[in-house]
Amino acid sequence: MRPLWAIAKREITSFFLSPLAYVMLTAWLIYQGASFWVLATWSAMQPMGTGGAGDNPLSHFYGGTTLFYIPLLVFVPLVTMRLLAEEHRQGTIEPLLTAPVNEVQLVLGKYLAAMVFWVALWAPTFIYVIITAQYGTVDWGIIGATFLGLFTVGLYYMAIGLVTSALAKNQMSAAILAFSVLAGLFVLSMMQFLAQDDATRTFYEYFSVWQHMSKFSTGLVDSRYLVFELTVAVLGVLLAIRVVEARRYES
Repeated sequence: MRPLWAIAKREITSFFLSPLAYVMLTAWLIYQGASFWVLATWSAMQPMGTGGAGDNPLSHFYGGTTLFYIPLLVFVPLVTMRLLAEEHRQGTIEPLLTAPVNEVQLVLGKYLAAMVFWVALWAPTFIYVIITAQYGTVDWGIIGATFLGLFTVGLYYMAIGLVTSALAKNQMSAAILAFSVLAGLFVLSMMQFLAQDDATRTFYEYFSVWQHMSKFSTGLVDSRYLVFELTVAVLGVLLAIRVVEARRYES
């Protein structure tokens, strides 16, 4: 386990020592602040008691509108693009793997570092929960379910970014590939709103992050969505390990 933690610590340190990380965090916080202001203003303009979630801007902020999903298509590729692709580009992956570090420890360490950054992106948004609690009513059970949803979506999205970083030969290719996959999945999941029958709609909803977060942000923890996201996360990590192993034997 020690090599895994060493890899994660190295990656986390490099994240937070990079100027790009602080540019990303600043842009992220500005965007999220603006989004919350827009949604809070809109919610305040609605007639009182028009219906549960509609009276609370948090349910819209955490997954109720496209304002939640669009930035993820940009920020996730930016976070994950350097995880393994940069090691390949710089030729540092071979020395890493000749040290007492195997492919599993390397990939898991990188994945853990990406999840730390994901948490760092969302943790400051808890201030909007506090603000809402000051001026309205907050159901803390719903907030717990919402942040559970955020974490599992992070596992899902970061695993996809990890795989694309393993497959790509440089950061730019990794970012473009991750964006393409995530955008493709998001657009495909939007077919739930066009489906003509219940069976087809249910199929699209099953892998729709929109549907997942819409449920979590209203306090409904659906085990089907948890299983889906955890399964994708595990498969993504396993695939990344296989790709790293294949690249090692090619060298």
